[in-house]
Amino acid sequence: MNRPAHTAAPDKVPPGDNGSAGRVTIVTGGASGMGLSVCHRLAASGDRVAVFDLDGVAAERAADELRSAGGTAMAFEVDVTDRGLIDEAVGKVRAAWGPVQVLVTSAGVFAFEPFTEISTDSWQRILDVNLNGTFHCIQSVIQDMIESGWGRIVTISSSSAQRGSPKMVHYTASKGAVIAMTKALAREYAQSGITVNTIPPSGIDTPMSRVSQAAGHLPDNATMARAIPVGYLGSGEDIAAACVFLCSEEARFITGQVLGVNGGAVI
Repeated sequence: MNRPAHTAAPDKVPPGDNGSAGRVTIVTGGASGMGLSVCHRLAASGDRVAVFDLDGVAAERAADELRSAGGTAMAFEVDVTDRGLIDEAVGKVRAAWGPVQVLVTSAGVFAFEPFTEISTDSWQRILDVNLNGTFHCIQSVIQDMIESGWGRIVTISSSSAQRGSPKMVHYTASKGAVIAMTKALAREYAQSGITVNTIPPSGIDTPMSRVSQAAGHLPDNATMARAIPVGYLGSGEDIAAACVFLCSEEARFITGQVLGVNGGAVI
């Protein structure tokens, strides 16, 4: 089947001959879990990947893995609540590779606490990382995309924000705000050649979920799998596959969307 002609304006042509090769990409929370899977998939597609993570040693290890697999990668120890550190790291990426073209915000924290026991410090910490951190990272790079007339942003939200999760009011509120921010940014920058979408994972086997299981906050994998229509838990690879698609030129007409990767769970 013949594809329709590309209708983007000439100044909004995607970077690389195939819309992905050599793009300058930043993944926050990229040293483990879903973020690491995203780094591997984007690097395998030809992106130059900067791994941002609070754990600098883990970030270096992740970058080493990407390079060993034939990719191009750098690592940065970055606390996404610190705008100065973010801007410094983004500046180094820009100086080495050029303007940032793709951003995936996977850095996040969670906590299980009854609502009446949530301290103001705990509330603020969750929002500082999950919401404010996402804001800082996007604002730090988006001017590059505006000037290039092309960009891809994918935020990682949560199905908890869609259905509500008891004892996670602060987490749910932060991720719900990420969804709202994603939609607003998508509309604001749609005519700048920038797409902004979010993935709210559910039923994914991750290091974070295993910590929650060990603490008794989540059921075991077998029990969780029985509640998922497809009958099994997803993996970081499933999130990464969706993310790579949203970052591609094939997804150029998709923006402001909430792409559930959840095995058919009803939200």
